Amino acid sequence: MPTEKRENGHSGSARHDRAIGRWENEGGKAVSSSSNFGSSVVGEIGDVETGHLRIRLITLENVVLALLAGAPESQSDLVLEMADYISPRPGFTPHRMTIEAAGQMRALVDRAAHYKADGA
Repeated sequence: MPTEKRENGHSGSARHDRAIGRWENEGGKAVSSSSNFGSSVVGEIGDVETGHLRIRLITLENVVLALLAGAPESQSDLVLEMADYISPRPGFTPHRMTIEAAGQMRALVDRAAHYKADGA
């Protein structure tokens, strides 16, 4: 991971560490054992709920795209850095979903750059 200083004086890896730290502190990292999850499972979601989740996912993707298009280049760099971070590394097992997620992150940055170019 690159650690060069950015224009704001922070290194890329320091920002990454702060972001991961927030994620872990705000409930992104499950600390509980799997036995605590048994009572909260309601059941399979139906077609209507699946459709609503797809709509929300498309909405979120477009919001992120708009935010990246209006953000400084350092934000796009951070997304690309995170995509590299979740990509398979030698000695680790590659997982299809994280490989696809990293590709989607890179694609979002590319799409946002297209809108930045159109707005200039």
